[in-house]
Amino acid sequence: MSREHWADLGETTFVGGTWFLYAIYRVLGRLPFRLCLFPVVFCWWLGSTTARRASLDYLRRVHAAEGVFARAPGMRASLRHFLLFGETLLDKMLAIGGRYPRDRIRIDGQEQALAASRAGQGGVIATAHLGCLELMQMSAGQGEGVRVTILVHTAHAQRFNRILGQLNPQASVRLLQVTEFSPATAMALADRVAAGEFVAIAADRVPVTGDRICEARLLGAQAEFPAGPWLIASLLRCPVWSLSCLHDGNGYHVRIAKLFDRVLLPRADRQAALDAHAQGFADWLAACLRQSPYDWFNFYDFWKPHADARRSR
Repeated sequence: MSREHWADLGETTFVGGTWFLYAIYRVLGRLPFRLCLFPVVFCWWLGSTTARRASLDYLRRVHAAEGVFARAPGMRASLRHFLLFGETLLDKMLAIGGRYPRDRIRIDGQEQALAASRAGQGGVIATAHLGCLELMQMSAGQGEGVRVTILVHTAHAQRFNRILGQLNPQASVRLLQVTEFSPATAMALADRVAAGEFVAIAADRVPVTGDRICEARLLGAQAEFPAGPWLIASLLRCPVWSLSCLHDGNGYHVRIAKLFDRVLLPRADRQAALDAHAQGFADWLAACLRQSPYDWFNFYDFWKPHADARRSR
């Protein structure tokens, strides 16, 4: 029996509940928000068997590979993982609305990205479901910022664009649904990159159709990664940047850095080149997880058996 694809699980962001909790924070502050958040997240954690098992499996893998915890993680660690995700949702909304405290954001690599943007050299940002990436739009303060288009594989883009618009009509981040990468999409993205904009894509989830994948080793085991980021960067002939935003004390540490100057995919050994770039990304991801293991919000079976995955396509 094949296991569920991550897109079939739905985006468990309970938008209506998020708005309610956001309102509690705005009126009463973070402590009452946390008190209300706990029963909501606990019920989700208790009722979401697939997500709970995936969380525990991931935490045990990162501990076995990196030794990040004092003891082997159990159910309490999994619940903490869920609670951090719930609290990060609030920070995402605060970031989008420009309300997150700027003095709690530490940034590395901002000037390099802005310099490339001003020179008309945008790029692809290969990122992961790590922490609060929406803080990137606040990284330039009140002045010039990096404009980012986020490619998503599901039909939630329109809904979240409405949320972006309600929280901040001037938001410098927009979502673009791309179920299939057409020539028209390629031309539109090429124009944006040539104008100094960045195209961000999650490089830690395989596409809905399940094709165009590559393999790399993460936390001691083989896993599947999307080929999309490397194919797009090769097509656009642009650099690939990495972006992380991890919890750091009572705030966040944003890092943007160039991962690859160019992506070259020779015809003779195309798949091997794709796998090599995926491995470079996986090594970067492992370093992030070593630093902040609770910040990876992939609540599905990331290391599902390849045979099952092939049969489900």
